[in-house]
Amino acid sequence: MEAELFSSGVDVYNVAIMKVVIAPQAFKGSLSGMEAARSMEEGLRRVYPGAETVLVPVADGGDGTVATLVEASGGEFVTTRVTGPQGIPVDAVWGVMGDGSTAVIEMARASGLVLVPEGRRDPRVSTTYGTGELICEALRRGYRRIIVGVGGSATNDGGAGMAQALGARFLDVNNEELPFGGATLKYIRRIDISGMEPRVKEAEAIIASDVTNPLCGPQGASAVYGPQKGATPEMVKELDAALAHYAEVVKRDLGLDLAERPGAGAAGGLGYGLMVFLGAEFRPGIDLVCDVLSLDERLRGADLVITGEGMIDGSTVFNKAPIGVARHAKALGDIPVLAVAGSLGRGYEAVLEKGIDAAIGMVRGAVTVDEAMNNAYQVLRDATEEGVRKMGLQAP
Repeated sequence: MEAELFSSGVDVYNVAIMKVVIAPQAFKGSLSGMEAARSMEEGLRRVYPGAETVLVPVADGGDGTVATLVEASGGEFVTTRVTGPQGIPVDAVWGVMGDGSTAVIEMARASGLVLVPEGRRDPRVSTTYGTGELICEALRRGYRRIIVGVGGSATNDGGAGMAQALGARFLDVNNEELPFGGATLKYIRRIDISGMEPRVKEAEAIIASDVTNPLCGPQGASAVYGPQKGATPEMVKELDAALAHYAEVVKRDLGLDLAERPGAGAAGGLGYGLMVFLGAEFRPGIDLVCDVLSLDERLRGADLVITGEGMIDGSTVFNKAPIGVARHAKALGDIPVLAVAGSLGRGYEAVLEKGIDAAIGMVRGAVTVDEAMNNAYQVLRDATEEGVRKMGLQAP
């Protein structure tokens, strides 16, 4: 969709800009959160060169969460070789926050869709085992608070692979260990957790996600997210039935009935596995990140907020990063919010009812998708300048 600035009609004129908070998410495949923030800052300064700017890149549990939390807290990055979603080793980057006690993991780095070539995607066999290996490594190094961002998965195994890496055993009718993959869950007859990593009991695990789906059913992991991972309609039915059986065995053997919990269906059911085997708490990713970054404190006294991400469409209203930022801004007063996106997709106007006052896309007029991707920094800068000018805010 060719995108033009769309304003809700909120009266944002005659507002003196003294302070501007710039809080975008990473533009996937183009710019990190900080690169996007700096580009936006350059665009803003073309209009208001004297503005005070506060750059606060954000994330919602998906791509960029590790970088955002580690960089903002003065932490460090770690690389660990683990089992990828198809069983092939991958080098996964995770992080330790500046407090020295909190590990931050993006499951996509170990078990993500980007790690599987498009023609080989099959959620019946992909595994979260590598994510479990990252959790094990964090525990081995002494970290007892673990934040797991669960966006971008290639998997549909209910977190069983993750649990296997932690020492859980999923046994079939012959008392044999099940192989990896969501489809094999239909063969579970017994779950044995006697050999699980003992440090799991000492850990506080937090699921960071914008996905609130249950584990099974028409709104569950398989039906909603399976197709984008390569599942055909027949595979979706098979995987959903396998997850339902898995949940019944968990309920019987472990006494936990969590399949309907919000977020259980995140990352092909990894959310469920984290709840069952680590007692993880679910938190909306953007709210967790905003808390860690002390976003409310940085927003105080702001006269404009600029946020954005690669795509803004009708789904953005479901607490994705721009909406989370706007919600925090509006809670502190009627601070105007401009969203700049790589593109504006179907239904994007809905964000104008959720705290965003104006939205503009990088793909507009003569700017093509290829140009926006290949020259993202410059195109984002230009779009930000145009958006700020069209909002009509008055300098002091």
